[in-house]
Amino acid sequence: MRLFGSISTHHQPNSTTPFCSSSTISNSKSNLTSFQNNATITTNTTTSSTSLSSFNKSKLSWDRLKSGFEQCNSPKLGHKWMQYQGINHWEGLLDPLDDNLRREILRYGQFVEAAYKSFDFDPCSPTYATCRFPKNSLLTRCGLKNSGYKITKNLRATCGIRLPEWINKMYQLPHKQSSWIGYVAVCQDKEEIARLGRRDVVISLRGTSTCLEWLENLRATLTKIPNDMSNGSDHDNGGDDNCARAMVENGFLSLYVSKTTTNPSLQDMIREEITRIIQSYGDEPLSLTITGHSLGAALAILSAYDITTTIKNAPLVTVVSFGGPRVGNDVFRNQLEQSGTRILRIVNSDDVITRVPGFVAKDDDMASSGDVHVARLQSWFHKRVEDMQLVYADVGQELRLSSKESPYLTKGDVATCHDLKTYLQLVNGFVSSSCPYMNEMPEYQAEAWL
Repeated sequence: MRLFGSISTHHQPNSTTPFCSSSTISNSKSNLTSFQNNATITTNTTTSSTSLSSFNKSKLSWDRLKSGFEQCNSPKLGHKWMQYQGINHWEGLLDPLDDNLRREILRYGQFVEAAYKSFDFDPCSPTYATCRFPKNSLLTRCGLKNSGYKITKNLRATCGIRLPEWINKMYQLPHKQSSWIGYVAVCQDKEEIARLGRRDVVISLRGTSTCLEWLENLRATLTKIPNDMSNGSDHDNGGDDNCARAMVENGFLSLYVSKTTTNPSLQDMIREEITRIIQSYGDEPLSLTITGHSLGAALAILSAYDITTTIKNAPLVTVVSFGGPRVGNDVFRNQLEQSGTRILRIVNSDDVITRVPGFVAKDDDMASSGDVHVARLQSWFHKRVEDMQLVYADVGQELRLSSKESPYLTKGDVATCHDLKTYLQLVNGFVSSSCPYMNEMPEYQAEAWL
């Protein structure tokens, strides 16, 4: 979901918030200081003429941070690239957060930001809900000229909801049945391929931006995975619908598989392009990284499931998600794990979007209850929620951050806690769970797209 909000940088560290001394950082994170120095940002004191809230009174450009990344020497991953793509579930890399992994997370976050920046949000514009930039210059115009990647495919998502014509006339709602939602990019630069240790393919997906997409998000009940996306295990029950089957959120699935006579589905476009890329580069080391924010994070997980279960000879598929909602049930999660998909979810504890839709019910919680009446109540509630198709399961590995624990971020509202730039700010400063944030950080502000 694309929510508006920004972060104030004129905020002194909270004395009650634990953070690391410089000696602690230098001992546990030897490269962090040089990385921060290379990405140092100075405060822009120019007052913006646009004011959405008290958070918007002083603004810094995230573009400056990106220029700092381009100037610093990115580490060579080489033969260790599979570790950073999660082949071992990022064991030993998340707590404390490995510097190389931090850079990779921020790098993929920039691809998602480019998807936001390229989208035309103006409902009065004749090009509303399309991409503002040509494919061959999109990354350059979004500040990623030196990324080494080339966009090979624009992606669109189609909403399955059809509003009655009288509603459109009465409320004059801007609506687009099919909207540009992201792109596929392939690493083409020889030096970057050598640094990464393989040729990387990125699918970048933005969050919710149109009225119909918001309505799709509200369709929170679970529905069965279509047969053409299934890995076959769902049919081992002989067609018994009472047996457990992989299920996902209704609205997310609708956005992924819906199509019109003039617009293919997001599913069809991704399948076609990834199949073509595998045929072109399948004889060399290849990785597929799907990254997205909010709705884009949910669609990234659906895409990963679809690719690994339907495309032969698929490479290692990794999802890097920012602020993503829940997507499916425990059977869906188990099948994702069995397929070899690696998912890294970056979660802000203060972001409510990461705790919806539905409920996550854990059997061990009910079993550990000492009160039999409480246990029965929990079991009854679980059964009712399950009957309503609202029992979800979290997937993948989690990098948990917190706006409240960061001494350099104000305690923002729901929109600010969910903003992509908030996530990138938190990743940039995070050290470990026992010592969350360093006591010296480059000052910059996460600014909402207007």
